[in-house]
Amino acid sequence: MEATTTLSQLVIITGMSGAGKTIAVQSLEDLGFFCVDNLPPVLIPKFAELIEQSNGKIGKVALVIDLRGREFFTSLSESLEYMNKHHTISCEILFLDAKDETLIQRYKESRRRHPMSQHSMPLEGIRAERTLLEDLKGKASLIINTSDLKPAMLKERIIDHFGQTQSTSLTVNITSFGFKYGIPLDADLVFDVRFLPNPHYIDELRPNTGQHPDVYDYVMKWPETQKFLGKLVDMLEYLIPQYDEEGKSQVVIGIGCTGGKHRSVAISEYLGTALKLKASEQIRVSHRDSERDRH
Repeated sequence: MEATTTLSQLVIITGMSGAGKTIAVQSLEDLGFFCVDNLPPVLIPKFAELIEQSNGKIGKVALVIDLRGREFFTSLSESLEYMNKHHTISCEILFLDAKDETLIQRYKESRRRHPMSQHSMPLEGIRAERTLLEDLKGKASLIINTSDLKPAMLKERIIDHFGQTQSTSLTVNITSFGFKYGIPLDADLVFDVRFLPNPHYIDELRPNTGQHPDVYDYVMKWPETQKFLGKLVDMLEYLIPQYDEEGKSQVVIGIGCTGGKHRSVAISEYLGTALKLKASEQIRVSHRDSERDRH
């Protein structure tokens, strides 16, 4: 009987400057990846050859490709195409993005200059970079928008994805949010639950989130809630396998109410336990805005 071989795993980390590539590298290092920062894309095929010649000693590799090496950037597609044809390595592109205003604020806080705005305003450099990266973003297998993510949350997202024992499994991320803070930009599906009775107007319930039993029970007790959940679970149990069949590695489901504290949290918690997923699928529940203005 022939022994089964495990493909070496190569992750290309790229995206907007200031969107969190440093945190991504640190997260993958914690998972045991051998990381190389700012490798010229023309050297990717040579690097892939070295991985294969290591006889499994280098099994997980992450390469950071950004605009500090922009003179080589146009060759990235050719290098990846060559590697896919000539090497048996599992390659995945992680693209990190963020809203323009978020990137500007981060550059102001760090007092760093955007690499493409040496003699212009930061926004001009950000827009030029976004245009340059547009095609590459379309080829990414995983896109994470970090605008509303704290470093710890971004690290958790990366570990959840790349720390899976089976790279083919589908992760279903259910996240509650508040519409007044904006819709999650990386959401594939968004559901508005602001039509449900609001615990905010009950004095004893207002300070707690939808994870508190009293708030959860209040949201769940209404006939319209039960009817909505029955239809929503039925639809998601149909849709999720379709995403899996298409080869997606993750699906992000946003559940929104006004402030992201009560109704959306309770509904997200319910979905986390009610959805019946296949063995090749796993579920994660998070609450983006539940602690905002808590006190």
